Amino acid sequence: MRCAIDEMGELTRHIRVCWLIALMSGAVGCIDSGESTGRLEKVWGRRGISDGRFQKPRAMAIDEHDQLYIVDMTARIQVFDRDGNFQRVWQTPVHVNGRPTGLSFDRRGRLLVADTHYNRVLAYSPRGELLETFGGVQGHGPGEFGLVTDAVEDSQGNLYVAEYGEYDRIQKFSPQGEFLLQWGGHGSEPGQFMRPQNVAIDEQDRLWVADACNHRIQVFDNEGRVLDIWGREGSQPGELHYPYDLVFDDAGHLYVSEWGNCRVQKFTRSGESLGCWGRPGRAPGELDHPWALVRDRQGRIHVLDSQNHRVQRIMM
Repeated sequence: MRCAIDEMGELTRHIRVCWLIALMSGAVGCIDSGESTGRLEKVWGRRGISDGRFQKPRAMAIDEHDQLYIVDMTARIQVFDRDGNFQRVWQTPVHVNGRPTGLSFDRRGRLLVADTHYNRVLAYSPRGELLETFGGVQGHGPGEFGLVTDAVEDSQGNLYVAEYGEYDRIQKFSPQGEFLLQWGGHGSEPGQFMRPQNVAIDEQDRLWVADACNHRIQVFDNEGRVLDIWGREGSQPGELHYPYDLVFDDAGHLYVSEWGNCRVQKFTRSGESLGCWGRPGRAPGELDHPWALVRDRQGRIHVLDSQNHRVQRIMM
């Protein structure tokens, strides 16, 4: 299982560790976890590099108008309406070293792009105007970044930036961009990470982290203190295999996309499984290494079916 191989030829120490763990456990390729629950509503998208097509899409965000923003391996950020109709496109400034792996919106409606291999966060208007570049210096010091996976804002405007590889940490910044604190480190102990791929913030400003290569979800307060940890590696309901993204619904449930299990799983906030949707494959209702998911204002989940180069919309 390739936990974190993002570009051809990229094989960091962190990636090799995840790869060896997966080989030792026999986890090669997606795992068929059996019967799916949930209802498939729509499938759209196909492979290609022209407008409206995808080349291994890998991150997705949704705005207040239910427009979907999707970045793929061409470093294009394409915008679609909720039914998959193409709206517009732009591209990140440079992408020779690699492509973004995270998208989110801040409280001002700016699209935050985790420009992973350039150690920075890009802030765009919804029309694609570059408004701000945050970071850009590689390093372990405060305000320096490694491989950025995600950037999210809390209700007070504080920014949290997650990094993987030899960094495997989260840094917190004030609304003015001042460094406040950091936590994490490479490992499997509470508070450590092995690729914190995505971060979601709830109504109490708690951070929920998809700790991908540890096959678990970690929950923190806004000072980085561990509040809860749940999940273990496996393919049964309640287990996880490379969780890559997570999103809440209005009832407090958590939906997790599993890169390794090729499915979406619905949980209570305490980690009780409420159902799974998807299985490995290429037919409608089947997935091939999904990277991301978002929820629209009608409560539907849009799943980024990355290696099938498409989006599937479901109700769970």
